[in-house]
Amino acid sequence: MDLSLLHAFILIITGIVAGVINTLAGGGTNLTLPALMIMGMPPEVANATNRVGVFLQNIVALLGFKKHKKLPTDDIGPILIPTIFGGCLGAIAAAFAPSEILKPLLFTAMITMTLIMLFRPNIISPPVGTVPYKVKERPSSWLWLTVAGFYGGFVQAGVGFILITALAGTLRYDLVRTNALKVVCVAVFTGMALLVFIYQGLIWWVPGLVLALGTMIGAHVAVKFAISAKPATLKWFLFVMTVCGAVAAYVFD
Repeated sequence: MDLSLLHAFILIITGIVAGVINTLAGGGTNLTLPALMIMGMPPEVANATNRVGVFLQNIVALLGFKKHKKLPTDDIGPILIPTIFGGCLGAIAAAFAPSEILKPLLFTAMITMTLIMLFRPNIISPPVGTVPYKVKERPSSWLWLTVAGFYGGFVQAGVGFILITALAGTLRYDLVRTNALKVVCVAVFTGMALLVFIYQGLIWWVPGLVLALGTMIGAHVAVKFAISAKPATLKWFLFVMTVCGAVAAYVFD
């Protein structure tokens, strides 16, 4: 498709903001999906095309966290197995499911996360010094990681919140390391989802790659911020983004 300079500018700026939000919390897709759809993309095409930027932003973020030694690597395999499995199932479901169910699914996820943040904040923000568990020590983490993978493969929007709940809530990682592991999970199952969408012919590459340029810049900035920010700052940022995500989910079209 033809892409005007104005649309390219909008996609890049939106991508930068979304890249920051997705890396530190989640919900940036609530910005990028509408940005793609105002260009005339059908919802299922926008949902697929959006994954190009999501995938590349998470590659940039995971490399940044690894460079700063904030990426725990000793349990990545067991974390990824259920996430990949759920992501594959979710991508297959997204390719065939009616787009009308995206809004209620997104809204339910955001409201649930908002309630957790309000009434049980320690679930997603363990006290300083908490020693994280291995997946094998918390069998319930398999269920939550599979659910997070399925949700991410299906709709993507807000998956960061679901993964934060799984990683911080069941395995008790601090928010910086939770975000580092989150971007690894999202990169992997988004890559799997991309293969499905490419096979289905649902991706419009030119706007997808322009958007990706912005999301990669945003991810780079977000990693720098996460490394230097206080835990309380990250917690409040997550809370604000959760509330914004719930509002966006309500008005999402």
